[in-house]
Amino acid sequence: MAIILGIVTVSLMATYLGLAVYYHNAFTYGTWINGIYCTGRSIQEVNDELVKDFTYEGITVKDKDGNSYVISAEEISYQFDFKKALEIYQKRQNPWMWIDSLMGGRRVELAPVVSYDREAFEACFDALPFCQDKRTDKDRRVTITRTPQGYALVNERTDVLFTEQARGAVLSAIEASEREVSLLDEGCYHDLELTAQMHETIAVWEKLERFQDCGIVYRMGEEEIPVDASVVCDWIALDDSGCFLFDESGGFRLKEHAIEEFVERLAQKYDTVGASRQFLSTRGELVTVEGGLYGNKIDQEAETAYLTEAFYEKKREVHEPVYTQEAWKKGSEDIGSTYIEVDMGEQKMYYYVNGVLTIDTPIVTGNTSRRMDTPSGVNFVYAKQKNRILRGPNYASHVDFWMPVKGNIGIHDAAWRGTFGGTIYQTNGSHGCINTPREAMEQLFDLAEVGTPVIMFY
Repeated sequence: MAIILGIVTVSLMATYLGLAVYYHNAFTYGTWINGIYCTGRSIQEVNDELVKDFTYEGITVKDKDGNSYVISAEEISYQFDFKKALEIYQKRQNPWMWIDSLMGGRRVELAPVVSYDREAFEACFDALPFCQDKRTDKDRRVTITRTPQGYALVNERTDVLFTEQARGAVLSAIEASEREVSLLDEGCYHDLELTAQMHETIAVWEKLERFQDCGIVYRMGEEEIPVDASVVCDWIALDDSGCFLFDESGGFRLKEHAIEEFVERLAQKYDTVGASRQFLSTRGELVTVEGGLYGNKIDQEAETAYLTEAFYEKKREVHEPVYTQEAWKKGSEDIGSTYIEVDMGEQKMYYYVNGVLTIDTPIVTGNTSRRMDTPSGVNFVYAKQKNRILRGPNYASHVDFWMPVKGNIGIHDAAWRGTFGGTIYQTNGSHGCINTPREAMEQLFDLAEVGTPVIMFY
């Protein structure tokens, strides 16, 4: 029994010693490096496999604005090898203690040893866009400047890139075979000290920023016109040298009549009474219709008072202006989809309700041979009457339905006519009114409301 035990002991010791010798020039039992099983393998064998599986295309450098720039591995002759790292790691292993690995494997991650062309790297780094700013610290100013969006502070002394620090951060990332580096995360941006004059400029800017901040938005139909810094910057008074003018309390001074002139420009753009309009006629042509009584007209005096108060009180609201006259719709396109179309060239009248043609009738308009032409323009139904006597020089005519659209010009039935349309209007037309067959007139009278736009054109 003792002999058998001795034999087993000797065999185990021989096995242990044999494996210790075996692992002396190879990785010990249970070794995993970068996901590769390395037990019993030599440094060269493991290196060959690690090199085969490792790829590096270069470094992506991100600046503080999120812009990305790439320095490729090829540009800097980047090379890598794991031999040195493997040698160091293997020396740390004790081949006589391989038995410890039976209780659990060893898993490690090793980075390759990197080499590259330093001069090539310097050239690539110096060519990056953020390296092209050659200003010195003394060159960097703090100024207030005018932009299309209003006055803005230009502070060239904040978030200044320290180029050499950035160079070191990129180099370190390449040497660690990292694929991306953020200069912001690496702390490569710093603020420079400010002079007393710069502090004063910033103080003026803070007041200016509050002053030109306006939260009023004009609603003009489907459009919204913000009265923001891009507008208010034009209101601020300047002296002959372009410096701000201040009032007695130290506040910014407004140009005289600045708000009044803004409201006037708003009215010039959105007042539509008597305006020239492009109208797509039923006959398929785009016609120009000028003049008429229909439309919107802003109350400029009321709006100047409102905007002045709202600006100084720093109100923040969507505002619809006060009008002295209102169309059915606000904004530049004020006719809408319900209207009466009087095509005097075709001697036809149409009535649309929500874009749907509801009435299509021939008509007779003013007698052109007697210079009683029905006037063009965009007007509106401003009244509705039944059983009206229409009077003029040498005539008095009874009509069942009367819808005036401009002064004494209106749409009405004409029982004295047997036919409508064609060229009747040229020699036997009306005194300027729009004569309409009774059946169509009765239908129009029942459907059309006071205020309905009437587009009249030849």
